[in-house]
Amino acid sequence: MKKIAIIGAGISGLFIANLFKKNPYYHFTIYEKNNVINLDEGYGIQLSVNSIKLLNEIGFDKLEFNKKFNPENLDIYSINETKKICELEISKFNSEDCRYTTLKRSVLTNFLIKDLGDHIITGSKISKIDQFNQKIKLTFENNKKSEYDHLIISDGVFSKSKGLISKSKIQPKYNNTLAIRGSLNKVPNYINDKNISLFLYSNFHFVIYPINSNGDLNFIAIMKYKMSSEDQKNYSLFTKDTFIKNILEKTPPAVKDITNNLEAIRIFPVFVSDNYYKLQNKNIHLIGDAFFAFPPSFAQGASQSIEGAYELFENIKNNTEANFLNNRLNKTKMINNRSKLNQFVFHLSNPLTIFFRNYLLKKLVKNEKFLETYLGKIYK
Repeated sequence: MKKIAIIGAGISGLFIANLFKKNPYYHFTIYEKNNVINLDEGYGIQLSVNSIKLLNEIGFDKLEFNKKFNPENLDIYSINETKKICELEISKFNSEDCRYTTLKRSVLTNFLIKDLGDHIITGSKISKIDQFNQKIKLTFENNKKSEYDHLIISDGVFSKSKGLISKSKIQPKYNNTLAIRGSLNKVPNYINDKNISLFLYSNFHFVIYPINSNGDLNFIAIMKYKMSSEDQKNYSLFTKDTFIKNILEKTPPAVKDITNNLEAIRIFPVFVSDNYYKLQNKNIHLIGDAFFAFPPSFAQGASQSIEGAYELFENIKNNTEANFLNNRLNKTKMINNRSKLNQFVFHLSNPLTIFFRNYLLKKLVKNEKFLETYLGKIYK
């Protein structure tokens, strides 16, 4: 029996744990540094068809229907005119059992955690990671030690474990953007609340989408915003009412009828990976945001966490771990480049370039070959 240690109880860590649980050949433990796993209602996430197919292998298709939603279209608007530019039929990538899905992050976390029980140990802070004779030894802050055959690191964008194995301080970089999150229960009449709605503006874009069949809506905006290094680290700043009010006042006037109705508002800086860290050890692997954190302009963060975890599981099962890194890097680079391009295109400010962007969007959403190349390769 192989012993597996998983550091971090995020989406990628919990998903791969569910895969190991189906196979009696593996004994696994999830170490989570926090004392409790956050199961609050939280905000929404989008899951494209590629990840739904994999989640269905552990019973996601049995999740109560009213806890998730399957939007048919992506409606793209210009904020200035509150006028729809075009629409993309995202349901064309669906199959009978695998549909583009939106839901609360907490619903997915609860689904992933429900059968893991004692496999999760909270309050686990690791101070040292060593390897000898193909074994991996974890040393905890309380001086407890444990030995494993494989180590999977999935402790997020600010992964401390990645720094421990690299013997250096690896930090993500600030993306010069803020994320504004919130929830809504109503939108203006021109918005179809059954679809995903993307609004474009100069140095700003936001997305609204349903997260269940009860009419609850998720709001996520990305705003270009420069901050000093000190402010980026000042987490208390982002919870201050004065800071939140100041940021909301900077949103386009045309969307005040939406932002004024936001509830449970949270604002935080967006950090992304600065490079691709290549491990030199076939028994230690990174997944999720610890592997690579994308700019949030392609809605692929959660889906890629799930897809990467599945690929690693298959490689460990088939003793082909050496293939995992290069294969995952190829997909990661493609999505990272497209995420950067999306953000650039979404945030255009010159009227002439905006005119041509909108014209091209109208053409491209109807171009089957382009859609298959740009989206199909990722969604499938």
